[in-house]
Amino acid sequence: MSPVAEKDRAVVQLLLNAGTCPRCVLRFCSVGSQLLYRHPLQDLLKDLQEFLKNSQEKEGTVCLDVADPPCKRLRLEHKEEGADELNHNGAIPQLPSAGNAGNTGNPALSGNTALESSAGRVCNVCLGILQEFCEPDFVKKVCQKVNSADYQFTSFVFSVSLPPQLSVRERAAWLGVKQQMRNLGLPLAKDDIVQLKEAYKWIIHPQLAEELGVPADGKSLFEVSVVFAHPETDEECHFLATACPDCFKPAKNKQSVFTRMAVIKALERIKEEDFLKHFPCPPSSPKNLCDALEIQCNNGAVFVAGRYNKYSRNLPQTPWIIDGERKLESSVEELISEHLMAQFKADSFNFSSSGREDVDVRTLGNGRPFAMELVNPRRIRFSAEEMKRLQQAINDSSDKIQVRDLQLVTRSAIGRMKEGEEEKTKTYSALIWTDKAIQREDIAFLDDIKELRLEQKTPLRVLHRRPLAVRCRLIHSMRSEYIDQHHFRLHLRTQAGTYIKEFVHGDFGRTKPNIGSLLNRTADILELDVESVDVDWPPALAD
Repeated sequence: MSPVAEKDRAVVQLLLNAGTCPRCVLRFCSVGSQLLYRHPLQDLLKDLQEFLKNSQEKEGTVCLDVADPPCKRLRLEHKEEGADELNHNGAIPQLPSAGNAGNTGNPALSGNTALESSAGRVCNVCLGILQEFCEPDFVKKVCQKVNSADYQFTSFVFSVSLPPQLSVRERAAWLGVKQQMRNLGLPLAKDDIVQLKEAYKWIIHPQLAEELGVPADGKSLFEVSVVFAHPETDEECHFLATACPDCFKPAKNKQSVFTRMAVIKALERIKEEDFLKHFPCPPSSPKNLCDALEIQCNNGAVFVAGRYNKYSRNLPQTPWIIDGERKLESSVEELISEHLMAQFKADSFNFSSSGREDVDVRTLGNGRPFAMELVNPRRIRFSAEEMKRLQQAINDSSDKIQVRDLQLVTRSAIGRMKEGEEEKTKTYSALIWTDKAIQREDIAFLDDIKELRLEQKTPLRVLHRRPLAVRCRLIHSMRSEYIDQHHFRLHLRTQAGTYIKEFVHGDFGRTKPNIGSLLNRTADILELDVESVDVDWPPALAD
């Protein structure tokens, strides 16, 4: 049974004569059967040959013997004449209508000649992607790359990056097919054509799945991608920049303005007659196949969360680097990430937390919630017991920090750490010094103050990285502990985001009121500890 309908005979003959591969012929004939595309190229070619032969016999024409095709010189001469005709007038060469398509008066238009023209040549539309790059040898090459990268995965999604000029060639072929269908009085919408990427995945998915031993899944987090290029035809897009200059604008991180999306946008705008003046239709056959520039693997990010305690007053939360110079040798982020990166075998990471403490501030109590995104991890599966051992390894590596409740979480769950961050409360303990002597009764009134509203201008010490603004914050409650005539400890429960140091010393009047103004004397902070961060995430784990 023929894979194409009788109405497509002229289209099949046109495309094969132009050097289009059998699979692209099926695409332009709107064949939607995935199984057909997986048939060997030679079998598809024979099927199309039989289809044209039977069509010619039905028309009462004489079919040329397959074993004795017309001479190659005759075919080449005809092809060159057709190309010359197009270059001079920009018109699509006309083929016979369905009623006389089998006429053997012109050997270049016979079914057998068309098939001979298509066989053994690089496809003029897909540039070989539906030919050599569907073969088992290429599939094995891809799988060898995947296996050598040593990823953990239970399924895969396959993606392909195509040269932008393929869109130009497909448009040229489509215009030729459209003309033939118009001659037959049949409509053809661009959406009827099976897209190249779709057809390629139909062919390649089963082969990759069998070779890798896992199913293809469009929702998989493990991606196998192939990047194709075709240097021989790179300049075929350039005429579009003259016709549609607004579509091609330089962009950051783009090596060329001729991106696939820019080309597609230009093709949507350019008029058919303008397109035909600049590009042959159907397109000519190239000499070389596409190059598979890159075969890449990428695993979706894994997210790890926990809570950390910081016991050092000489440790920043993140690397402290100013003007390229590192100020301190380590950080909370690095002490945790070092172990996670090694175990998950990730390319990089992104660290986030529920607020941050200064380098000289300790974080005590249940610790501060944090999350780490591990980018492109090779290993993704960890048991609860393995996570406990990983947590212990972090804790054994330094006396400056401790981690608890270390666990795998989802991307969406991390949002809970940031939800209503400013409405959350935090508890602090501050050691305060005053210039004038104090007695217990001088600070006792602080215990009675509730919901004290502050106005805090952006502190001078963070003005280089935070915008200038006045922020309203609440001190929910305070409790004082007298130490001596110049020292006392103050326990505060505050709205998250309150600058505690500035609340104590006033920051030259930028925070009002402040402890100095409340006590009517100069006050400064000597030590600060975070005692609790009231964020109920991540879930506490049993020891």
